Amino acid sequence: MSETEEILRIASKGDGVTASGRFAWGAAPGDLLREDGTLEWGPHHVEPPCRHFGRCGGCQLQQLDEESLAAFVEARVANASVSQELGAETITPPHLSPPMSRRRVSLRAESSGGRIVVGFREARSHRLVELEECHVMAPELAALLAPLRKLLITMGKGAAKPKKGGKQGRRAEKGGAMPRMAADIEMTLVEQGVDLGVKGLATEGLAATEAMLDFARDHGLARLTMDGGYGHEVVWEPEPVTVKLGEVSVPFPPGSFLQATLDGEETLVGAAKEWLAGMPTVADLFSGLGTFAFALAGPDTKVLAAEAARDAHLACKAAADRSQQPVFAVHRDLFRNPLQADELGKFAAVLLDPPRAGAREQVDCIAESSVGRVVYISCNPSSWSRDAARLIEAGFRLGELRPVGQFRWSTHVELASLFVRD
Repeated sequence: MSETEEILRIASKGDGVTASGRFAWGAAPGDLLREDGTLEWGPHHVEPPCRHFGRCGGCQLQQLDEESLAAFVEARVANASVSQELGAETITPPHLSPPMSRRRVSLRAESSGGRIVVGFREARSHRLVELEECHVMAPELAALLAPLRKLLITMGKGAAKPKKGGKQGRRAEKGGAMPRMAADIEMTLVEQGVDLGVKGLATEGLAATEAMLDFARDHGLARLTMDGGYGHEVVWEPEPVTVKLGEVSVPFPPGSFLQATLDGEETLVGAAKEWLAGMPTVADLFSGLGTFAFALAGPDTKVLAAEAARDAHLACKAAADRSQQPVFAVHRDLFRNPLQADELGKFAAVLLDPPRAGAREQVDCIAESSVGRVVYISCNPSSWSRDAARLIEAGFRLGELRPVGQFRWSTHVELASLFVRD
Protein backbone atom coordinates (compact mmCIF):
# COMPACT_ATOMS: atom_id res chain seq x y z
CA MET A 1 0.00 0.00 0.00
CA SER A 2 1.35 3.45 -0.90
CA GLU A 3 2.01 6.00 1.81
CA THR A 4 -0.82 8.25 0.64
CA GLU A 5 -3.95 7.67 -1.40
CA GLU A 6 -6.24 10.25 -2.96
CA ILE A 7 -9.86 10.57 -1.85
CA LEU A 8 -11.84 10.05 -5.06
CA ARG A 9 -15.44 10.42 -3.90
CA ILE A 10 -17.76 10.75 -0.91
CA ALA A 11 -19.78 7.64 -0.05
CA SER A 12 -23.48 7.73 0.82
CA LYS A 13 -22.84 7.99 4.57
CA GLY A 14 -20.37 10.85 4.16
CA ASP A 15 -17.00 9.09 4.34
CA GLY A 16 -14.30 9.73 1.75
CA VAL A 17 -13.25 6.70 -0.31
CA THR A 18 -9.95 5.91 -2.06
CA ALA A 19 -9.39 3.69 -5.10
CA SER A 20 -8.34 0.80 -2.85
CA GLY A 21 -11.50 1.09 -0.75
CA ARG A 22 -10.12 2.87 2.30
CA PHE A 23 -12.59 5.13 4.11
CA ALA A 24 -11.91 8.40 5.92
CA TRP A 25 -14.40 10.53 7.84
CA GLY A 26 -14.24 14.27 7.27
CA ALA A 27 -12.48 13.98 3.92
CA ALA A 28 -13.13 15.81 0.65
CA PRO A 29 -12.40 14.73 -2.93
CA GLY A 30 -8.77 15.48 -3.71
CA ASP A 31 -7.58 15.05 -0.11
CA LEU A 32 -4.67 12.69 0.49
CA LEU A 33 -5.20 9.94 3.05
CA ARG A 34 -1.92 9.12 4.76
CA GLU A 35 -0.97 5.67 5.94
CA ASP A 36 -1.62 6.65 9.57
CA GLY A 37 -5.20 7.72 8.73
CA THR A 38 -4.62 11.49 8.83
CA LEU A 39 -5.55 13.76 5.94
CA GLU A 40 -3.67 16.22 3.81
CA TRP A 41 -6.27 18.70 2.61
CA GLY A 42 -6.86 19.09 -1.09
CA PRO A 43 -8.41 21.87 -3.21
CA HIS A 44 -12.02 20.98 -2.30
CA HIS A 45 -11.50 20.85 1.47
CA VAL A 46 -12.67 23.94 3.38
CA GLU A 47 -12.67 24.92 7.02
CA PRO A 48 -16.04 23.85 8.54
CA PRO A 49 -17.92 27.00 9.59
CA CYS A 50 -19.46 25.55 12.78
CA ARG A 51 -17.52 24.97 16.00
CA HIS A 52 -19.64 21.86 16.69
CA PHE A 53 -18.76 20.07 13.45
CA GLY A 54 -17.18 16.72 14.14
CA ARG A 55 -19.23 16.15 17.29
CA CYS A 56 -22.75 17.21 16.31
CA GLY A 57 -24.54 14.59 14.24
CA GLY A 58 -26.63 17.17 12.41
CA CYS A 59 -24.02 17.75 9.68
CA GLN A 60 -21.58 15.35 8.03
CA LEU A 61 -20.23 17.35 5.08
CA GLN A 62 -19.21 20.84 6.19
CA GLN A 63 -15.66 20.14 4.97
CA LEU A 64 -16.83 20.15 1.33
CA ASP A 65 -16.71 23.21 -0.87
CA GLU A 66 -19.77 24.16 -2.90
CA GLU A 67 -18.62 22.28 -5.99
CA SER A 68 -17.98 18.96 -4.24
CA LEU A 69 -21.14 19.27 -2.11
CA ALA A 70 -23.22 19.70 -5.27
CA ALA A 71 -21.41 16.76 -6.86
CA PHE A 72 -22.26 14.58 -3.83
CA VAL A 73 -25.98 15.42 -4.03
CA GLU A 74 -26.07 14.81 -7.77
CA ALA A 75 -24.17 11.52 -7.46
CA ARG A 76 -26.56 10.17 -4.81
CA VAL A 77 -29.50 10.67 -7.16
CA ALA A 78 -27.65 9.56 -10.30
CA ASN A 79 -26.42 6.38 -8.61
CA ALA A 80 -29.96 5.49 -7.55
CA SER A 81 -31.01 5.81 -11.18
CA VAL A 82 -28.10 3.76 -12.51
CA SER A 83 -28.53 1.01 -9.90
CA GLN A 84 -31.88 0.05 -11.41
CA GLU A 85 -30.86 0.82 -15.00
CA LEU A 86 -33.56 3.47 -15.19
CA GLY A 87 -31.84 5.51 -17.87
CA ALA A 88 -32.73 9.09 -16.96
CA GLU A 89 -32.79 11.24 -20.08
CA THR A 90 -31.80 14.37 -18.14
CA ILE A 91 -30.28 14.98 -14.72
CA THR A 92 -30.24 18.69 -13.94
CA PRO A 93 -27.62 20.39 -11.77
CA PRO A 94 -28.65 20.02 -8.11
CA HIS A 95 -30.26 22.73 -6.04
CA LEU A 96 -28.58 23.36 -2.67
CA SER A 97 -30.35 25.24 0.10
CA PRO A 98 -28.13 28.02 1.49
CA PRO A 99 -26.79 28.11 5.04
CA MET A 100 -29.15 29.19 7.82
CA SER A 101 -32.29 28.48 5.78
CA ARG A 102 -33.80 25.52 7.66
CA ARG A 103 -37.26 26.58 8.81
CA ARG A 104 -38.16 23.34 10.59
CA VAL A 105 -35.94 21.62 13.18
CA SER A 106 -36.35 18.84 15.73
CA LEU A 107 -34.07 19.03 18.77
CA ARG A 108 -33.62 17.10 21.98
CA ALA A 109 -33.46 18.56 25.48
CA GLU A 110 -32.11 16.65 28.47
CA SER A 111 -30.84 17.42 31.95
CA SER A 112 -27.14 16.71 32.31
CA GLY A 113 -24.85 17.51 35.23
CA GLY A 114 -27.37 19.80 36.86
CA ARG A 115 -28.10 21.80 33.70
CA ILE A 116 -30.25 21.60 30.58
CA VAL A 117 -28.66 20.66 27.25
CA VAL A 118 -30.53 21.48 24.04
CA GLY A 119 -29.19 20.26 20.72
CA PHE A 120 -28.64 17.40 18.29
CA ARG A 121 -27.21 13.98 19.08
CA GLU A 122 -23.52 13.40 18.63
CA ALA A 123 -22.55 11.38 15.59
CA ARG A 124 -23.02 7.66 16.32
CA SER A 125 -23.92 8.40 19.95
CA HIS A 126 -26.88 9.13 22.24
CA ARG A 127 -25.04 12.03 23.87
CA LEU A 128 -26.30 15.53 23.15
CA VAL A 129 -24.25 18.39 21.79
CA GLU A 130 -25.20 21.66 23.43
CA LEU A 131 -25.67 24.06 20.54
CA GLU A 132 -23.99 27.42 20.94
CA GLU A 133 -24.42 28.14 17.24
CA CYS A 134 -25.97 26.49 14.20
CA HIS A 135 -25.21 27.31 10.57
CA VAL A 136 -28.15 25.26 9.29
CA MET A 137 -31.28 26.55 11.04
CA ALA A 138 -32.86 29.91 10.31
CA PRO A 139 -31.64 32.74 12.60
CA GLU A 140 -35.13 33.15 14.08
CA LEU A 141 -34.93 29.57 15.39
CA ALA A 142 -31.31 29.72 16.52
CA ALA A 143 -32.03 32.89 18.52
CA LEU A 144 -34.41 30.92 20.75
CA LEU A 145 -31.87 28.30 21.87
CA ALA A 146 -30.39 30.17 24.84
CA PRO A 147 -33.67 31.54 26.25
CA LEU A 148 -35.30 28.15 25.66
CA ARG A 149 -32.79 26.51 28.02
CA LYS A 150 -33.81 28.92 30.78
CA LEU A 151 -37.47 28.19 30.16
CA LEU A 152 -36.89 24.44 30.31
CA ILE A 153 -35.17 24.77 33.68
CA THR A 154 -38.31 26.35 35.11
CA MET A 155 -40.57 23.87 33.33
CA GLY A 156 -38.42 20.95 34.45
CA LYS A 157 -38.65 21.94 38.08
CA GLY A 158 -42.38 22.39 37.70
CA ALA A 159 -42.64 18.87 36.32
CA ALA A 160 -40.79 17.33 39.27
CA LYS A 161 -42.75 15.23 41.75
CA PRO A 162 -40.16 14.45 44.43
CA LYS A 163 -40.83 11.68 46.90
CA LYS A 164 -41.17 13.01 50.41
CA GLY A 165 -38.22 12.22 52.59
CA GLY A 166 -35.99 11.10 49.74
CA LYS A 167 -32.61 12.71 49.21
CA GLN A 168 -33.50 13.90 45.71
CA GLY A 169 -36.87 15.07 46.97
CA ARG A 170 -35.34 17.17 49.77
CA ARG A 171 -32.85 18.74 47.34
CA ALA A 172 -35.59 19.51 44.82
CA GLU A 173 -37.79 21.07 47.50
CA LYS A 174 -34.90 23.37 48.43
CA GLY A 175 -34.49 24.33 44.79
CA GLY A 176 -30.93 23.01 44.67
CA ALA A 177 -31.36 20.23 42.10
CA MET A 178 -32.46 19.91 38.55
CA PRO A 179 -34.69 16.82 38.33
CA ARG A 180 -34.15 14.40 35.49
CA MET A 181 -35.80 15.75 32.38
CA ALA A 182 -36.01 14.79 28.72
CA ALA A 183 -38.10 16.38 26.00
CA ASP A 184 -38.33 16.69 22.23
CA ILE A 185 -38.40 20.20 20.83
CA GLU A 186 -39.95 21.13 17.49
CA MET A 187 -39.60 24.59 15.99
CA THR A 188 -41.17 25.69 12.72
CA LEU A 189 -41.32 29.07 10.99
CA VAL A 190 -44.93 29.84 10.10
CA GLU A 191 -46.64 32.96 8.78
CA GLN A 192 -47.11 34.35 12.31
CA GLY A 193 -43.57 33.65 13.58
CA VAL A 194 -42.09 30.63 15.37
CA ASP A 195 -44.27 27.66 16.28
CA LEU A 196 -42.67 25.93 19.28
CA GLY A 197 -43.71 22.48 20.50
CA VAL A 198 -42.40 20.65 23.58
CA LYS A 199 -43.12 16.93 23.79
CA GLY A 200 -42.49 14.57 26.68
CA LEU A 201 -42.65 17.14 29.47
CA ALA A 202 -45.67 17.78 31.68
CA THR A 203 -45.58 20.85 33.90
CA GLU A 204 -47.53 21.70 37.00
CA GLY A 205 -47.82 24.83 39.05
CA LEU A 206 -48.44 28.50 38.53
CA ALA A 207 -44.75 29.42 38.19
CA ALA A 208 -44.20 27.09 35.23
CA THR A 209 -47.36 28.26 33.49
CA GLU A 210 -46.46 31.92 33.95
CA ALA A 211 -42.94 31.24 32.68
CA MET A 212 -44.30 29.66 29.50
CA LEU A 213 -46.71 32.53 28.85
CA ASP A 214 -44.02 35.13 29.52
CA PHE A 215 -41.62 33.32 27.18
CA ALA A 216 -44.18 33.12 24.39
CA ARG A 217 -45.12 36.77 24.73
CA ASP A 218 -41.58 38.12 25.15
CA HIS A 219 -40.28 36.23 22.12
CA GLY A 220 -43.32 36.82 19.91
CA LEU A 221 -44.11 33.14 19.39
CA ALA A 222 -46.84 32.25 16.94
CA ARG A 223 -47.77 29.29 19.15
CA LEU A 224 -46.52 27.29 22.12
CA THR A 225 -47.77 23.74 22.62
CA MET A 226 -47.04 21.10 25.25
CA ASP A 227 -47.47 17.34 24.93
CA GLY A 228 -47.05 15.47 28.18
CA GLY A 229 -48.18 12.20 26.67
CA TYR A 230 -51.84 12.94 25.95
CA GLY A 231 -51.56 14.94 22.75
CA HIS A 232 -50.79 18.56 21.94
CA GLU A 233 -52.11 21.16 24.38
CA VAL A 234 -52.03 24.75 23.16
CA VAL A 235 -50.59 27.08 25.78
CA TRP A 236 -50.29 30.18 23.60
CA GLU A 237 -51.77 31.02 20.19
CA PRO A 238 -52.86 34.66 19.79
CA GLU A 239 -54.19 33.96 16.29
CA PRO A 240 -54.64 30.81 14.21
CA VAL A 241 -51.31 29.51 12.93
CA THR A 242 -50.97 29.10 9.17
CA VAL A 243 -48.36 28.40 6.49
CA LYS A 244 -48.43 29.83 2.97
CA LEU A 245 -48.67 27.11 0.31
CA GLY A 246 -48.79 28.60 -3.15
CA GLU A 247 -51.02 31.63 -2.66
CA VAL A 248 -53.14 29.99 0.05
CA SER A 249 -52.79 30.30 3.83
CA VAL A 250 -53.32 26.78 5.20
CA PRO A 251 -53.94 25.92 8.88
CA PHE A 252 -50.86 24.31 10.43
CA PRO A 253 -51.71 21.64 13.02
CA PRO A 254 -49.03 21.12 15.70
CA GLY A 255 -46.31 18.75 14.56
CA SER A 256 -47.34 18.79 10.90
CA PHE A 257 -44.89 18.13 8.08
CA LEU A 258 -43.47 21.03 6.12
CA GLN A 259 -40.63 21.03 3.61
CA ALA A 260 -37.41 21.82 5.48
CA THR A 261 -36.57 25.00 3.56
CA LEU A 262 -38.67 27.46 1.61
CA ASP A 263 -36.28 27.48 -1.34
CA GLY A 264 -36.27 23.67 -1.40
CA GLU A 265 -40.05 23.66 -1.47
CA GLU A 266 -40.08 26.19 -4.29
CA THR A 267 -37.65 24.04 -6.29
CA LEU A 268 -39.73 20.88 -5.92
CA VAL A 269 -43.01 22.70 -6.55
CA GLY A 270 -41.49 24.49 -9.55
CA ALA A 271 -40.56 21.16 -11.13
CA ALA A 272 -44.06 19.78 -10.59
CA LYS A 273 -45.72 22.88 -12.07
CA GLU A 274 -43.46 22.78 -15.12
CA TRP A 275 -44.00 19.07 -15.78
CA LEU A 276 -47.75 19.11 -15.15
CA ALA A 277 -48.63 22.35 -16.90
CA GLY A 278 -51.82 21.96 -18.91
CA MET A 279 -52.97 18.79 -17.15
CA PRO A 280 -56.74 19.17 -16.56
CA THR A 281 -56.86 16.69 -13.65
CA VAL A 282 -54.13 15.67 -11.22
CA ALA A 283 -54.19 13.17 -8.35
CA ASP A 284 -51.89 14.44 -5.58
CA LEU A 285 -51.12 11.37 -3.45
CA PHE A 286 -49.65 11.64 0.07
CA SER A 287 -50.65 15.28 -0.25
CA GLY A 288 -50.12 16.41 3.35
CA LEU A 289 -51.28 19.98 3.89
CA GLY A 290 -51.44 20.56 0.13
CA THR A 291 -47.93 21.76 -0.72
CA PHE A 292 -48.27 20.63 -4.33
CA ALA A 293 -52.07 20.61 -4.59
CA PHE A 294 -52.50 24.35 -4.06
CA ALA A 295 -49.60 25.15 -6.39
CA LEU A 296 -51.02 23.01 -9.20
CA ALA A 297 -54.71 23.91 -8.86
CA GLY A 298 -56.09 26.64 -11.05
CA PRO A 299 -58.81 27.60 -13.52
CA ASP A 300 -57.78 24.81 -15.89
CA THR A 301 -56.55 22.20 -13.37
CA LYS A 302 -58.51 20.28 -10.76
CA VAL A 303 -56.57 18.43 -8.06
CA LEU A 304 -57.54 15.50 -5.85
CA ALA A 305 -55.52 15.66 -2.61
CA ALA A 306 -55.38 12.28 -0.82
CA GLU A 307 -53.82 12.12 2.66
CA ALA A 308 -53.97 9.66 5.58
CA ALA A 309 -53.08 12.03 8.44
CA ARG A 310 -56.42 13.36 9.63
CA ASP A 311 -55.19 16.74 10.90
CA ALA A 312 -53.35 17.47 7.66
CA HIS A 313 -56.34 16.37 5.59
CA LEU A 314 -58.73 18.61 7.52
CA ALA A 315 -56.36 21.58 7.24
CA CYS A 316 -56.09 21.10 3.48
CA LYS A 317 -59.86 20.76 3.14
CA ALA A 318 -60.53 23.89 5.20
CA ALA A 319 -58.06 25.94 3.16
CA ALA A 320 -59.51 24.69 -0.13
CA ASP A 321 -63.06 25.53 0.96
CA ARG A 322 -62.09 28.99 2.17
CA SER A 323 -59.96 29.88 -0.86
CA GLN A 324 -62.38 28.35 -3.37
CA GLN A 325 -59.49 26.56 -5.05
CA PRO A 326 -60.37 23.45 -7.13
CA VAL A 327 -58.68 21.15 -4.59
CA PHE A 328 -60.78 18.19 -3.44
CA ALA A 329 -59.36 16.74 -0.22
CA VAL A 330 -59.86 13.03 0.52
CA HIS A 331 -58.98 11.27 3.77
CA ARG A 332 -57.43 7.99 2.65
CA ASP A 333 -54.62 5.68 3.79
CA LEU A 334 -52.77 5.00 0.55
CA PHE A 335 -50.69 2.20 2.06
CA ARG A 336 -53.71 0.11 3.08
CA ASN A 337 -56.11 1.45 0.49
CA PRO A 338 -54.25 2.85 -2.55
CA LEU A 339 -56.12 4.43 -5.43
CA GLN A 340 -56.89 1.58 -7.80
CA ALA A 341 -56.16 1.51 -11.52
CA ASP A 342 -59.73 2.34 -12.53
CA GLU A 343 -59.83 5.31 -10.13
CA LEU A 344 -56.49 6.60 -11.41
CA GLY A 345 -57.73 6.31 -14.97
CA LYS A 346 -59.91 9.38 -14.36
CA PHE A 347 -56.82 11.58 -14.05
CA ALA A 348 -54.48 12.97 -16.68
CA ALA A 349 -51.51 12.85 -14.29
CA VAL A 350 -50.40 11.72 -10.86
CA LEU A 351 -48.09 13.38 -8.38
CA LEU A 352 -46.88 11.44 -5.35
CA ASP A 353 -44.68 12.48 -2.46
CA PRO A 354 -44.56 9.47 -0.12
CA PRO A 355 -42.65 8.96 3.16
CA ARG A 356 -39.13 7.49 3.17
CA ALA A 357 -40.41 3.94 2.75
CA GLY A 358 -41.74 4.78 -0.71
CA ALA A 359 -45.11 3.74 -2.12
CA ARG A 360 -44.84 0.18 -3.41
CA GLU A 361 -48.58 -0.64 -3.29
CA GLN A 362 -49.66 2.66 -4.81
CA VAL A 363 -47.01 2.47 -7.54
CA ASP A 364 -48.26 -1.00 -8.49
CA CYS A 365 -51.71 0.50 -9.07
CA ILE A 366 -50.26 3.38 -11.09
CA ALA A 367 -48.34 0.88 -13.22
CA GLU A 368 -51.57 -0.98 -13.98
CA SER A 369 -53.54 2.20 -14.77
CA SER A 370 -53.85 4.23 -17.95
CA VAL A 371 -52.20 7.34 -16.44
CA GLY A 372 -49.69 8.78 -18.89
CA ARG A 373 -47.62 11.14 -16.70
CA VAL A 374 -46.26 10.74 -13.17
CA VAL A 375 -44.27 13.17 -11.04
CA TYR A 376 -42.56 11.39 -8.15
CA ILE A 377 -41.07 13.49 -5.32
CA SER A 378 -38.83 11.50 -2.99
CA CYS A 379 -36.75 11.99 0.15
CA ASN A 380 -35.10 8.57 -0.20
CA PRO A 381 -33.27 7.68 -3.45
CA SER A 382 -33.19 4.00 -2.44
CA SER A 383 -36.95 3.46 -2.14
CA TRP A 384 -37.50 5.77 -5.12
CA SER A 385 -35.29 3.62 -7.35
CA ARG A 386 -37.30 0.51 -6.42
CA ASP A 387 -40.61 2.20 -7.23
CA ALA A 388 -39.17 3.80 -10.37
CA ALA A 389 -38.11 0.39 -11.68
CA ARG A 390 -41.72 -0.76 -11.39
CA LEU A 391 -42.91 2.20 -13.46
CA ILE A 392 -40.25 1.56 -16.11
CA GLU A 393 -41.34 -2.09 -16.24
CA ALA A 394 -44.90 -0.90 -16.89
CA GLY A 395 -43.88 1.14 -19.93
CA PHE A 396 -42.91 4.53 -18.49
CA ARG A 397 -39.64 6.25 -19.29
CA LEU A 398 -37.73 8.46 -16.88
CA GLY A 399 -37.70 11.82 -18.56
CA GLU A 400 -35.94 14.02 -16.01
CA LEU A 401 -34.33 13.95 -12.56
CA ARG A 402 -33.75 17.01 -10.38
CA PRO A 403 -31.60 16.49 -7.26
CA VAL A 404 -32.34 18.75 -4.27
CA GLY A 405 -30.11 19.24 -1.24
CA GLN A 406 -32.50 20.82 1.26
CA PHE A 407 -30.62 19.39 4.23
CA ARG A 408 -27.39 21.24 3.64
CA TRP A 409 -24.17 19.52 4.73
CA SER A 410 -26.02 16.29 5.52
CA THR A 411 -26.18 13.04 3.56
CA HIS A 412 -29.96 13.36 3.27
CA VAL A 413 -30.88 13.98 -0.38
CA GLU A 414 -34.22 14.60 -2.12
CA LEU A 415 -35.31 14.58 -5.73
CA ALA A 416 -38.06 15.37 -8.19
CA SER A 417 -38.61 13.03 -11.13
CA LEU A 418 -40.80 12.90 -14.22
CA PHE A 419 -42.09 9.64 -15.75
CA VAL A 420 -43.90 9.61 -19.09
CA ARG A 421 -45.68 6.66 -20.68
CA ASP A 422 -44.99 6.56 -24.41
